[in-house]
Amino acid sequence: MNLDFGAEFLGNRFFIVVVFALCAMPYALCCFFLVDVFYPMLYALCSMQRIQRHQLEALYRKYNRREYVHPDPLEFLYRYPDLRDREIAGMAAAALAYGRVQQIIKSVAAVLVPMGASPFRFVMESGDAGIHSVLNGFVHRFATGEGMARLLIGIRGMVEQYGTLKDAFRMQMPPEHGNILPALKGFCRQVTGASGGDLGHLLPLPERGSACKRMNLFLRWMVRNDDVDPGGWDDIPASALIIPLDIHMHRVGQALGFTKRKQADMQTALEITEGFRQVAPEDPVRYDFVLTRPGIRGDMGGKGFPV
Repeated sequence: MNLDFGAEFLGNRFFIVVVFALCAMPYALCCFFLVDVFYPMLYALCSMQRIQRHQLEALYRKYNRREYVHPDPLEFLYRYPDLRDREIAGMAAAALAYGRVQQIIKSVAAVLVPMGASPFRFVMESGDAGIHSVLNGFVHRFATGEGMARLLIGIRGMVEQYGTLKDAFRMQMPPEHGNILPALKGFCRQVTGASGGDLGHLLPLPERGSACKRMNLFLRWMVRNDDVDPGGWDDIPASALIIPLDIHMHRVGQALGFTKRKQADMQTALEITEGFRQVAPEDPVRYDFVLTRPGIRGDMGGKGFPV
């Protein structure tokens, strides 16, 4: 091809528009499915009758499988049979669970791989300088190596004081607990204090109104135990968990009539959790995975939804 002709061709606006449209097509199709297919199905279901547990159980049996986890930062936790490693890896992975999922996977790997086979041993045996050195230059959207290093230092402080993160969290649970919110507040404050300062978006404080989606996601991973969630925190009841509230679960909660709130904050998360508690009181976040995965994967269409 003649270079002058090629430059003229590449500069053609129509060509640029076509290329842009082709690149954007997968995203557009995903948005079409969510907005025009999946969520309307939920609204249609709710207009017909109140959601029934057997309908959600049908989804759970079909889609709550490890084969549907990828891509998700949760998959890193499967590498660690030792609970002490899993809980540290889980907190690090959850802290980075925002943005494009493929970038999340790369960023979580960039943090965990340098720790070797045992994140517990790395965190407990490395000094502050060693942790900062390993994470020097790390960036994930708003997160920096400095922030992640301070989070790990805060985690180390908690383990030094309580033995495990599980015990640290359990000590914050009040005798009479309707949900984990009091424990979540105390736990986040203590990790923040042990880290040497405010950790910002890496560990939001519940008392500021944040839905704390990523911490509630971490707690779902650690407390529940099934084909998807590896569990390990057996002393914390699943009945006390709070829904990890993201845009997908917010829309699901509105569709099911569990909330009318437009702001995705802690109050909205509590309202949606209470709605699911009426369906599954012993495990209100049981259906979180199967109801939010269609927003991430394109192979979990509405065929299994009981409408």
